[in-house]
Amino acid sequence: MPRTYLKVPFPQKDAAKSLGARWDAAMSSWYIPEGVDTSAFSAWLSGTLLPTMPTVKSSSVVAAAVSAGSALAVAKTGVPLSRLLAGVATAVAAAYRTGVWTTVEVTEVRVRGGHVYLDLSERDKNGVLVAKTTGTIWADTANRILPEFERATGANLAPGIKLLVRAKPVFKPQYGLSVDIDAIDPDYTLGDLEARKREIRSRLQAEGVFGAQKLLEAPWDYNAVLVVAPDGAAGLGDFRAESERLAAFGVCEFVYASSRFQGEGAAAEIVASLLAALERWTEGHEANPDAIVIIRGGGAVNDLAWLNDYALARLICDLPVPVFTGIGHERDSTILDEVAHTKFDTPSKVIAGIEQLIVRRTREAGDAYEFVNQQAELAAEKAKASVRQFDAEVRADAARQVEFAKRKSTELFAAVKEVSVTTIHRARVLANDGVAAVRVDAVKTIAEARVESTASKDFVIERAGSHVLRVRAAVGASFDVVSEGARRVVQVARSTSEALMREVAGQGPEKTLGRGFVMVRDAGGKPMTRVAHVAPGQSVSVQFSDGAVGAKVDEVKK
Repeated sequence: MPRTYLKVPFPQKDAAKSLGARWDAAMSSWYIPEGVDTSAFSAWLSGTLLPTMPTVKSSSVVAAAVSAGSALAVAKTGVPLSRLLAGVATAVAAAYRTGVWTTVEVTEVRVRGGHVYLDLSERDKNGVLVAKTTGTIWADTANRILPEFERATGANLAPGIKLLVRAKPVFKPQYGLSVDIDAIDPDYTLGDLEARKREIRSRLQAEGVFGAQKLLEAPWDYNAVLVVAPDGAAGLGDFRAESERLAAFGVCEFVYASSRFQGEGAAAEIVASLLAALERWTEGHEANPDAIVIIRGGGAVNDLAWLNDYALARLICDLPVPVFTGIGHERDSTILDEVAHTKFDTPSKVIAGIEQLIVRRTREAGDAYEFVNQQAELAAEKAKASVRQFDAEVRADAARQVEFAKRKSTELFAAVKEVSVTTIHRARVLANDGVAAVRVDAVKTIAEARVESTASKDFVIERAGSHVLRVRAAVGASFDVVSEGARRVVQVARSTSEALMREVAGQGPEKTLGRGFVMVRDAGGKPMTRVAHVAPGQSVSVQFSDGAVGAKVDEVKK
């Protein structure tokens, strides 16, 4: 549809813009958009209607067409297609003498001979394709603008990236219409990538789940970890180098699930792979894994941008297990890093964090063993001291009881003797007819006193003996309980120590040699650990995991 252009002096441009006028850079003129009332622009109306697509004056077009080989006036026999398209090419070249800034999405990238060939498209908000063409960045231009773009954005040209480019339409009769690109605005690409993250972030915050992972308690220790990573990734190799060592010693179990991490549909594939791995996990385990780890090696910003996906981020927010991310390098950040429980810079740092916690818990277990051992020894010493104290108390109590019985017997005997003397004295005073009765009474009294004295002594001795037996039984039971507890504690500590010693033994020089390291010895077989110990011409032995070779030092570099 033709446009209505305006004659707007420069000082009045803001007024025209505020009324709804739009700027046409190709025509260097303001125009009235479709559907806007023209009456408000009466002061600037030129009365000129021009086609929407910028064109040159008709006289210029005709002259260009004639110079291409023929006027565009067709004879009955027609004109060759090449002449027609040459006229189109001339018209396009005349209309677009310079490039126009335009937004595009890259769907394919090809590099040949240093030239970069792009398939470009535009889609509406529903994803429907509305325009497409091809673009070219010639080698000289590519060498100038692409390194600057990559430094500014951390991204490279790849399918899926959106760009703001300065493009000049070019029509060639043999190849059709394309655009030559001579500039790329990095701010637009960065803004598009950040806008995608901002949209997902705002949606998760509105749903109240953005910080859900941060509320989960961090694992106290690691017994089982689920790892999601792309197959063959360099970061996965670094991770497994350490995780397999931990698994070999039975310290922690690692279960792996693979998925693509970039390209169309990568986020959906990660979601499916993670859900399937969790379902398999529940079939073979009673509890959830201690943590879920999502890792991949470094890459361009737009390679990592495939992970900025709402469905994937929402799944992580909803998981009841802490999620750790180790995606890319220190400078990289995705929406997954923001919603995860803990973000690590690289996959290596993820496994290092897990290993450090395991080592800390191991040391704590060793310290606990030492503490328990010390407490067991103290408890045994206290038990022995208690036994000795109980024995001393029992002996002292028994001695007091015996002493009391002796004193009581002496007192009773003295009383009996006193009564006997009194009775005998009274009997002598009495008449002779009462002597026999007095004697009988005295003998009876003496007998009763003796019986009472013997009974009291036997009771005291029996009571002391019973108390001694009860105390000895109680002491023996207490000593058995303390001894049994101490034996159990020592046995548990011994088992823990043996496990730790087995792990330490697994870190010997043979394992180090098996990982690709070598050991250098001098002629006497002594290990050489510093270059200062080596002299030119010196004979040395180089120890590998499967043998040793002799060598002679030619040069020493410090």
